[in-house]
Amino acid sequence: MGHFNRGTLPRAGIAAERQRKRARNRRGGRRAASGGGGGGGGGAEMSSSTSARDEEAPDLVCQIDCVHGMVDALSCVRWKRHQDAVLELSEHGIVLIVEESGCLQAKVYLKRELFMEYEYAAEGRPRFGLSLGLLVDCLNTFSAPGHSSPVEIRYPGPDMQLLLKSVGSPDSCMYAEIRTRIPDTISWDYHFEHAGNTPVTFTVKSAVLKESIEDLEWPGSSIQIQMQPDPPSVLFKGEGHGDLQIEFPYYANTDLLIAFQCDHETSYRYKYKFLRATTSNFPNSIVKENRGSKVTIGRGGMLKIQHLVSVARPGMQNFRNVAGGAQQPSRIAYIEFFVKPEEYEINDA
Repeated sequence: MGHFNRGTLPRAGIAAERQRKRARNRRGGRRAASGGGGGGGGGAEMSSSTSARDEEAPDLVCQIDCVHGMVDALSCVRWKRHQDAVLELSEHGIVLIVEESGCLQAKVYLKRELFMEYEYAAEGRPRFGLSLGLLVDCLNTFSAPGHSSPVEIRYPGPDMQLLLKSVGSPDSCMYAEIRTRIPDTISWDYHFEHAGNTPVTFTVKSAVLKESIEDLEWPGSSIQIQMQPDPPSVLFKGEGHGDLQIEFPYYANTDLLIAFQCDHETSYRYKYKFLRATTSNFPNSIVKENRGSKVTIGRGGMLKIQHLVSVARPGMQNFRNVAGGAQQPSRIAYIEFFVKPEEYEINDA
């Protein structure tokens, strides 16, 4: 992961200026309230207080009813104990981004439709850094047995914290504050492009993909992924003290290889540790539901792996989302991994 640095991101200056303005407005409001005077003084007091309230309005206030599903989605991209992440907020939802050595990047997309409430008031798309492990551990506390009430997420707090609070229970309330940081610039924000007119892609059962990658483990090894159109098939090959390969013929078993598209032979190698990170932290819900994972090889061998994680509360039939509808929408979090190839000399004919 890159180190966090206060001087490298333009958003840093915006966030710092916002804090200074809030502090000035609070002081201004107190001075206006303590000063005497006639109608002019009263007008100044109202204006200053209103300005202070406007400046202190949070960028985001949202509520989610199923914290366990959110924990499952975030845990998919937690491949080591101490891991930093960047959160990006927008009117469309929340995106969490993690990186490793400039060769592996993962994104978790939490659409606004997943939330019971989603009030967004920021200009642009604020980004801030935090500890992914701390965020997951805090959310796990709220999802423990006996604490199943919805959770409110608010940013920023008085000192730019991320604030979590249980809501909906008249008997108890839990709070958590997570310190945030101004993150370093994302080291690479790759614009994924297909290698040709036809995307080179296949969809396989998530549990099968996870098992196949684990079976190919060799210490310090790389994994070759090869696709060919005739006969249509996908080949995973690991090399170490010997060779081990796993082949998925498309027409032989469509229950495992759900979809396949390839018009030219393509083959690239990837570091095993990076490839393993794309499936190693699957929660049990993904393995149990056994959804499909989509694998795409783009221009230059960039590998994109996409997963779907359900964030619906088990047994819940109806859900009232931000649109006010009582029907159950698609309660899915989207997860994307990008893995750079280890080398380029293998053909991409």
